[in-house]
Amino acid sequence: MAGNYDDRDGMIWLDGDLVPWRDANVHILTHALHYASSVFEGERAYNGRIFKSREHSKRLRTSAQMIDFEIPWTVDEIEAAKAQVLASSGLRDAYVRAVAWRGAGPDMGVASARNPVRMAVAAWEWGAYYGDAKMRGAKLDLAKWRRPDPATAPSQAKAAGLYMICTMSKHAAEAKGCSDAMMLDYRGYVAEATGANIFFVKDGEVHTPKPDCFLNGITRQTVLGLLEARGIKVHERHIEPSELEDFQQCWLTGTAAEVTPVGQIGDYTFEVGELTRSISEEYEQLVRA
Repeated sequence: MAGNYDDRDGMIWLDGDLVPWRDANVHILTHALHYASSVFEGERAYNGRIFKSREHSKRLRTSAQMIDFEIPWTVDEIEAAKAQVLASSGLRDAYVRAVAWRGAGPDMGVASARNPVRMAVAAWEWGAYYGDAKMRGAKLDLAKWRRPDPATAPSQAKAAGLYMICTMSKHAAEAKGCSDAMMLDYRGYVAEATGANIFFVKDGEVHTPKPDCFLNGITRQTVLGLLEARGIKVHERHIEPSELEDFQQCWLTGTAAEVTPVGQIGDYTFEVGELTRSISEEYEQLVRA
């Protein structure tokens, strides 16, 4: 599938029905467009099956509740919608996007309790998120924006508004020839990349930031399980930026990123080592099992 995302063939599930891709539109006064009252999930299908699909559907509903609205479709109904979209697309390997938002209605200020909640699901072909970085390691910038205090924003919601600083950070990184940016949290500890969690390796042990102010990703949790099964010691903790000098390997995890090695963050370099490669390969085998 090629072309702009608003001009493609195919079908999108919208509010209970499959509609032609180009007709899946919303009004300009949709509340989410103005006030970011929107949540979403990014998922991948492998061999016709969405990996951990139900976990994603549950998180979509939970994210909505965290930003004060209720999705009027159950987990089972969301699962059925995704299955419909995937079947209609004819794709076996695909990226699947489920999104729910406050639509246009009688409210057009900050408050929007009377506006209807809408939902859509789309699927398309999408290759490696970081291109050839899976082989040579991604290059990351150091973002100037920080993940906010959880008392400021609902950090465990996969909410559209939380990605504004991610977009700005990624744009700045790409302008410097980088694939992405590593963000710190509001305290100055290492947090994550703009759309992926981060892991480091030192002397055969793994260190990863404690997700107390950013999303504890489903892929992150999956990789932690793989490491535990191997008996590899994992330290979930606060990591100072100065510690990057002592780490030997680094990788990112996320539905889009999958498991992607990192070769450089700012002035710090990392090898694409055996543990990084083997975890990436094991994850690939797991999602296609």
